[in-house]
Amino acid sequence: MPWYVLYTKSRNEKLVAEKLRQRGIEVYCPLHKTRRKWSDRYKIIEEPLFRSYCFVQLADHERNNVFNVSGVVRYLFWQQKPAIVRDAEIEAIKRLLNDFDHACITVDQLKPGDRLTIASGSFTDLSGQVITQQGKTVRIVLDSLQLVVKLDLSQVLVAT
Repeated sequence: MPWYVLYTKSRNEKLVAEKLRQRGIEVYCPLHKTRRKWSDRYKIIEEPLFRSYCFVQLADHERNNVFNVSGVVRYLFWQQKPAIVRDAEIEAIKRLLNDFDHACITVDQLKPGDRLTIASGSFTDLSGQVITQQGKTVRIVLDSLQLVVKLDLSQVLVAT
């Protein structure tokens, strides 16, 4: 059975995951530990690695069952079809969270207007401004060349 990506209400990821589990639906909400400061102390808390997302594994004809849970907004779609995540990718996320220090793990989204410098490849040490980001592909305008470049972030190192 495939893994689908559910979009949830903000800050409802853990609650949605628990309610889906109670209904017998296979769900995975990756959590990472982070250190938060209160006014009088520091505390280690678990928060979702991907905000507003949970992964559910169920048959295609059972997909509507998740909408009986409050906090579920919709499925994430890719090319007019529900986005499917492969088992290998779910396992990679689990390994990442089990094998590495959680303080080193961050998920960043680049926004239009953000500045970044290319750290590898043909355009090394050139910097520019982000125009758009879609998944792992980002388009930037290079300052020195006034040229729009499309980068695959899985193959090029960048620094913000």
